[in-house]
Amino acid sequence: MELTYPLRYSPHSCSRQIISVPTAGTGLLRVDWFDKRILRLLFVPGGLLVFAGILALEQGWIALSAPAINFYYYGALAAGVLLALRFHSSRILFALVTLLLAQRSLVFFSNGRIASAGPGHIALEVLCILVPLNFVLFSFAQERGLALSSYLHGLGLIFFESVFVAIICRPGEGLGPDFLHPSFLAKQWLHWAKMPPLGVLAFLLAGAILLARTFLYRRPVESGFFWALTAAFLFFHAGGTKLKALAYMATAALVLFSSIIENSYFLAYQDELTSLPSRRAFNEALLALEEPYVIAGVDIDHFKSFNDRYGHDTGDQVLRMVAVKLARVGGGGQVFRVGGEEFSIVFPERVVKDVIPHLESLRLSIQDAVFQVRTIHDRRAVPHGMDRRHPVTRKKASRAPSASAGRRALSVTVSIGVAETTRKHQTPEQVIRAADKALYAAKLGGRNQIATAHSVRTRSARAAG
Repeated sequence: MELTYPLRYSPHSCSRQIISVPTAGTGLLRVDWFDKRILRLLFVPGGLLVFAGILALEQGWIALSAPAINFYYYGALAAGVLLALRFHSSRILFALVTLLLAQRSLVFFSNGRIASAGPGHIALEVLCILVPLNFVLFSFAQERGLALSSYLHGLGLIFFESVFVAIICRPGEGLGPDFLHPSFLAKQWLHWAKMPPLGVLAFLLAGAILLARTFLYRRPVESGFFWALTAAFLFFHAGGTKLKALAYMATAALVLFSSIIENSYFLAYQDELTSLPSRRAFNEALLALEEPYVIAGVDIDHFKSFNDRYGHDTGDQVLRMVAVKLARVGGGGQVFRVGGEEFSIVFPERVVKDVIPHLESLRLSIQDAVFQVRTIHDRRAVPHGMDRRHPVTRKKASRAPSASAGRRALSVTVSIGVAETTRKHQTPEQVIRAADKALYAAKLGGRNQIATAHSVRTRSARAAG
């Protein structure tokens, strides 16, 4: 009996899901953000470090000695700067410089004690605004390594801010500029914070922006910016000049340091475009497999023709959407991106009959998803003349998904090949080859379907007989 699932698609299906794909290049999808991967990215390691610091400092678990806290602070800063230089991360480098200058400026202008007026209090007011502002600006800045342009922009901004702080905090000044004391912020609203009201508002707004960027882009550096800003807030809340405050600033530097390490791991084991585990992670997962297990190969149908027609930017949006769908597969499946439009799903301790319902549900969910693309660069709309070098490609492109003239709606399908461990297929390499053959059979059979290694063997036996 063949376990091949044919095309099931109705263009008028009421269950089709509408997914907005923004203008090419934004890299955003309107999808469900809350899953295990994003929660781990959000809290590990930045969230754990900040919470550990809060418990240790607020509950008195550690003794606050000046030599130990100073070693912690300067050690975390130095390690972060060295690692940022080694990995060419200008954004992290300038964030660390911002933390260092904010701490030293506050100590210098307050002479170790912040009063209700005077240069020390003015420095507190303005630094509570500049630190979150810088974090937002650096988070939005495009990472260009340590090129001269990156140095000039970052150092220029920090130099301008340093001069501004020095001017408004000059000796003899009692109160800061009027814009630091807006009338719409009532002190009683923020009585819980030991900071100027405008500074609290700046931290809250910047924190919301950085948190949103963490959910949107799902990168360890964005999460690191958010938690480092949280620790910087605790620094100002704790007074800025005390040992406890210095410990919080050291924690902020440690969070940025750890985000570089986590980002390196992310780039090594995660696919940057889809945020799925990459081929390297797939190869390591294979080493830990024990029978029985199932491996499924997934390929997006006509993806090359789709890219040729709509451009690679829209193609990237398709890959992200399909990746989001694949990541939700049931049955304990672990999803990996192993090639351009190729994915693999590993089902430990399963057999084919257990995973087929989950794969069929996955296939239908991708089939029924409709993309609303705001801007599509349709390359076929521009006359290029006859392409005599690739006539086959022209023929295939006619079968690729088309865009609606009014809604510009696009959809894609996937073909899936499935194999399990058997007497003939005992190693992961053998199971992968069997899944690839089944995937090839699914494409030959019309695409948008599931084929198993068993169905391929049955078909071959019938043909031989």
